[in-house]
Amino acid sequence: MSIEDLESVALAMVAPGKGIIAIDESTNTIKKRFEAVGIENTEENRRAYRELLLTTPGLNEHISGAILYDETIRQKTRDGVPFTEVMKKAGIIPGIKVDKGPVPLAGFPGDVVTEGLDGLRQRLEEYVKLGAQFAKWRAVINISEDNPSSTAIEANCHALARYAALCQEAGLVPMVEPEVIMDGDHSIEVSYEVHEAVLRSLFNALYEQNVMLEGTILKVSMVIPGKDSSEQADVEEVAEATVRVLKTCVPASLPGIVFLSGGQTDEQSTAHLNAMNRIGPHPWPLSFSYGRAMQQAALKLWAKDMKGNYAEAQKTVHARAKDNGLAALGRWNG
Repeated sequence: MSIEDLESVALAMVAPGKGIIAIDESTNTIKKRFEAVGIENTEENRRAYRELLLTTPGLNEHISGAILYDETIRQKTRDGVPFTEVMKKAGIIPGIKVDKGPVPLAGFPGDVVTEGLDGLRQRLEEYVKLGAQFAKWRAVINISEDNPSSTAIEANCHALARYAALCQEAGLVPMVEPEVIMDGDHSIEVSYEVHEAVLRSLFNALYEQNVMLEGTILKVSMVIPGKDSSEQADVEEVAEATVRVLKTCVPASLPGIVFLSGGQTDEQSTAHLNAMNRIGPHPWPLSFSYGRAMQQAALKLWAKDMKGNYAEAQKTVHARAKDNGLAALGRWNG
């Protein structure tokens, strides 16, 4: 795939008023989500739940793409149609999570590094054959008195850049995701400093690995105080700090930026995105790539009556997609 093709896929991912739904939870993570609402974690239940999400009527009005998990990209609807075919027919771009998750970084207690580069070239080739057009790799950055170390930032950004280069070689748009974790009692100022250090390191690593920014998407956390901080920030403060750090660190040639919801409530993640777009225009579209904040309400509803509440749960997914689509334009009114 040429850089023009990668660029057109990247631009379609952040089309005006559209964002990405993340349904790439590992089997372990979905187990926790299912158990919390009383659903048995079987392959069929996982398949049925992902079918509910991906076949939501009108989903493509506000959703441009979906990030899938290895199991999900191989699954089919009840009628035997591969999920990727259903998505493409609806104009929703299939994506795939390819990292193998974070492990402790030797020599640096409290820091982690994401694994998954070994054998990645071959896995990407297979995912392209299965219909994927973009991929995602998540780095985890913890904040505490001793973390993150500069070594952890550098190791994670180097891995993100190697992954991105391999994606582009395979004809996939890389979504690079450095997530600064909300756990802790740090202030919004500390969050800002860590985001700035991480983003500067990331774009330096991407440049060094010859990654074409025009065919890349950034998925990033918002500049927000730690969950246990005594000083929580209001919506405008989070929006202003996040936009400021992005303008300081992210080149304008990037086609777009999407946010993760992290530990935010459904409403907070929508309100923050909306506030950021209201203080635009920005050098790049600012949109969403939400998982929990898109699905939580629907999952609770579906769990109560998996047959009877199917259509209602889909309506809830559509409503969340619409709210976030409006927020991506700065037109959400709460």
